Amino acid sequence: MKSVKALKWRYATKKFNSDKLLAPEKIEILKKAFNLTATSYGLQPLKMLVIQDKELQEKLMKASYNQQQVSTASHVLVICIENEIGKAFIEKYFSYVKDIRNTPDDVLHPFRESLIGSFEKKPVDEIHTWATHQAYLVLGTLLTVCAVEEIDSCPMEGFDPDQFDELLNLQKHNLKSVLVLPVGYRAEDDFFAELKKVRRPLDETIIEY
Repeated sequence: MKSVKALKWRYATKKFNSDKLLAPEKIEILKKAFNLTATSYGLQPLKMLVIQDKELQEKLMKASYNQQQVSTASHVLVICIENEIGKAFIEKYFSYVKDIRNTPDDVLHPFRESLIGSFEKKPVDEIHTWATHQAYLVLGTLLTVCAVEEIDSCPMEGFDPDQFDELLNLQKHNLKSVLVLPVGYRAEDDFFAELKKVRRPLDETIIEY
């Protein structure tokens, strides 16, 4: 029940305590959680920016429709997708599999070539949509880990990706921003912290066979 208790504790934090910063070890946990998240085929078509720069956070807040969480959070995590996910990207993944698991190339070859062939047939927009779905898997993991670690967070889709990409110079890294997660500690006067959760009853959301 510890995990359920943690999920009841969490909420979308509307006001952070800007004077209370996350310890480096907490950020390290979030980095590792990001990297350990399940993704389709295990390809990890994502990167995460960890921002702790108040001047930059102020600029990003303006590109987030002035949502104060971005400027007052201890850190801002930006989940990005890779712009190019093709043969070279897939081959690099399989080289990790070979090195880490000592899997013979003749075992890896059929699946690797099948995956490369599949991706080469897909339009770029379809691949980006697929990669964005993986970003949401990561977001779910991060929200849960934040809850267990008693780190406050606020998942955000409400921002201008083009402005974020420009401010963060993401073109240089061949990335596109898709999700934002300010993290830190809630302010004592955040009204939303004390509100009861509103969820549909279990018998309306769960079907058992």
